[in-house]
Amino acid sequence: MNIALVRTISEPWQRSLRLLESLQPVALLAARIYVALVFFRSGLTKIRDWDVTLSLFADEYKVPLLPPEMAAWLGTGGELLLPVLLMLGLGGRVAALGLFVVNAVAVVSLMEVAEAALQQHVFWGSLLLGLLLWGPGRWSLDGWWLARQRAA
Repeated sequence: MNIALVRTISEPWQRSLRLLESLQPVALLAARIYVALVFFRSGLTKIRDWDVTLSLFADEYKVPLLPPEMAAWLGTGGELLLPVLLMLGLGGRVAALGLFVVNAVAVVSLMEVAEAALQQHVFWGSLLLGLLLWGPGRWSLDGWWLARQRAA
């Protein structure tokens, strides 16, 4: 193979990769904000009418291994605290893992899940899995802290 041809192909490819990699912080931030808002709004809905929430956990959501009231408290608490941490990127991987578990338990706990709702949960789970694997990115408190540690 001709070296000139390899360079002709390789250089634009390398520039494209650098451009894509430079977009990673904004993509990770967008994923964090999107997923955080979904779960935080769900938590707000639950605390607006706690009696209805307790009733849903007692009658509709069948959370394995937990009494309904404890499941309601833990689920709602997770939906209110973990999204804030995720959005800030503070303990981002821990927050992503926690929300991944909340998401999985929500799917398992519902007796019947409509196909469209299941697809939403799969999408959220995929974003959370990506954040768990790659972390919250440079534009996060975790990223800021890591940069300071490297500079010190």
